[in-house]
Amino acid sequence: MSKTENTHKMTIRLSPITEFRLERDYRLDGSRSKNEFIERAIAHYQDLLEAEQNEMLPAAIQSAIDGRLGMFEDRLARLFYKLAVEMDMGISAVLDCIRMDSDYLRKLRADSVKNVKATNGLLTFEQKVREQPDDGDDQWQD
Repeated sequence: MSKTENTHKMTIRLSPITEFRLERDYRLDGSRSKNEFIERAIAHYQDLLEAEQNEMLPAAIQSAIDGRLGMFEDRLARLFYKLAVEMDMGISAVLDCIRMDSDYLRKLRADSVKNVKATNGLLTFEQKVREQPDDGDDQWQD
């Protein structure tokens, strides 16, 4: 089944200036025929109308945004994976050096959840160091 079998023939009337512009411009956007140019122009105009009526983006813009967001999502996923690997390595190294019981771990988790909620996730390492009680035992830093 060819493309022409799925189309309907339609007669249109154009002003002389519009006909001149059609003849001049249909190849500029890569259209192979005036008919293709007219169809693309109608589709573009319909996208604009739908955007105004539904307050939605035209399909081309939405597609571009979706593509950029997809790239951003992939990048974040790779970064989070790398971060999870680094955290696992750090936690494993600490646990190889010390032993802690499950009660201490539960208390530590509860404190961490409370701290993150209180700071909206913007807690820094420096803030945690400043909060530590100063017991005067800084020998390990010398």
